[in-house]
Amino acid sequence: MKKIAVFASGSGTNFQAIADSIKEGRLAAEIEILVCDKPGAKVIERASKEWVDTFVFSPKDYPEKSLFEAEIVEVLREKNVELIVLAGYMRLIGDTLLKAYRNKIINIHPSLLPAFPGKDAIGQAFQAGVKTTGVTIHYVDEGMDTGPIIAQRELSIEPGDTLAIIEEKVHQIEHEFYPQILQSLVTAKNSRVGSDSK
Repeated sequence: MKKIAVFASGSGTNFQAIADSIKEGRLAAEIEILVCDKPGAKVIERASKEWVDTFVFSPKDYPEKSLFEAEIVEVLREKNVELIVLAGYMRLIGDTLLKAYRNKIINIHPSLLPAFPGKDAIGQAFQAGVKTTGVTIHYVDEGMDTGPIIAQRELSIEPGDTLAIIEEKVHQIEHEFYPQILQSLVTAKNSRVGSDSK
């Protein structure tokens, strides 16, 4: 069983989808810890109900990013975490975490990258009037949503779809797609996940 850490900042619906997939035997992993940068976020309550340990911090309590990331790395190593799964973590990963977990940090983004990186990707797609959007799962590098793409799933935007409808459709894809791809990664014999190659 691959030992993973889930990073999240908000309500934690993707965290819940991952936890449910593990309980149902569809994902061969164990969530060793939730890392959250928003004290009071709903995802913390979800983790508690799943008996998952948490590391909750407030970035403003640290003079610089490298300091809280160093603390996170220490916690992850204590838990023997092999893979970091970003699930609505609204903060760029810095050099400290990237160096410690090179090729072992995965993110999910609600667009077909490279289109609409960054915040409010669904809103960006809606405002642009595109006919197709979707979900991208990718490795994390130094940029914002610029890492190598692992998998994508498209979503057609139908005439009359409101922003709320598109958001709901995207979230439905995320909750099914993310655990599927994570399972393929943790079971792949020659996967980059777990490799220390630079």
